[in-house]
Amino acid sequence: MTPDLSDTLTTHSAEHDPRNDDLLIYVNGALVPKDQAVVSVYDSGFMLGDGMWEGMRLYDGHWAFFDEHMDRLFGSCKAIDLDIGMTREQVRAVLNETAAANGMTGDAHCRLMITRGRKAKPFQHPSLSRWGPTIVAIVEHSKPAEALAAEGIRLASVPQVRGLPHSQDPKFNSHSKLNCVIACLQAEQAGADEGLMLDPHGFVNTTNACNFFIVRKGEVWTSTGDYCMNGVTRQKVIDICRANDVPVFEKNFSLYEAYSADEAFLTGTFGAQTPVAEIDGRCIGGNERPVTLQIRQLYKALVKGDIAKQKLHQQT
Repeated sequence: MTPDLSDTLTTHSAEHDPRNDDLLIYVNGALVPKDQAVVSVYDSGFMLGDGMWEGMRLYDGHWAFFDEHMDRLFGSCKAIDLDIGMTREQVRAVLNETAAANGMTGDAHCRLMITRGRKAKPFQHPSLSRWGPTIVAIVEHSKPAEALAAEGIRLASVPQVRGLPHSQDPKFNSHSKLNCVIACLQAEQAGADEGLMLDPHGFVNTTNACNFFIVRKGEVWTSTGDYCMNGVTRQKVIDICRANDVPVFEKNFSLYEAYSADEAFLTGTFGAQTPVAEIDGRCIGGNERPVTLQIRQLYKALVKGDIAKQKLHQQT
């Protein structure tokens, strides 16, 4: 029985699409029905969270900012000595095959997951993973829920913090997401949709799921990047602002500046730029969010340009 999630709003809330009930999922070289897509209980990802993942969106038959996503994925896997066993183009072929098998050309979101693979014994040492990586690609028909842009997300600042790089670097898109799950639970207990997390020094950092921006007097602020997720969309927003004479700053700022912001929004591959309606019960902005709207329009144009570039490269 599918749970009723109609009243739950998160930055990944999507419009219901019945086609997702009968998806084909890529699992280690095979496309299998959704209800048969399984991995071993000995898998290092299931057992330890030992793996990396990547989220991408499909536009007009192409994966937006594919090269940047592969930079992050391959860089993260190299940092933990996890050999994917594929080239970037082989990864693209897997994603394209999975999308095509499900009749998708756009309005689709992929979660690509790479783990160290099945273990010989249920312990943590990496050498126990002896059969190569586990590779899974879930591609769903997925359009962000209209309420995300219309209503915005309610945030609550939470005690769970983004950690220091030498504990577990937040720049890893790791399967080990317990830190974020705890932050999300704390936000729900406070009556909010998601948690606004601080860095180890008490400055505003990210939410449990996305990177965070505020707008003050026409200026766009986000964290220094020292403790935040290595967001592709975050960097694209910074690039957009710099290219279009929108003042943008990567800096430390406190809840004081966040509470008194003119606008606030989240960035992520799924929702692009999601407006924030309130933080700790304080209304942020209102129906008029001119800077957020401008960035959303510029981002759509940037995606369109990237897809056009990929098409041209494919033709040549």
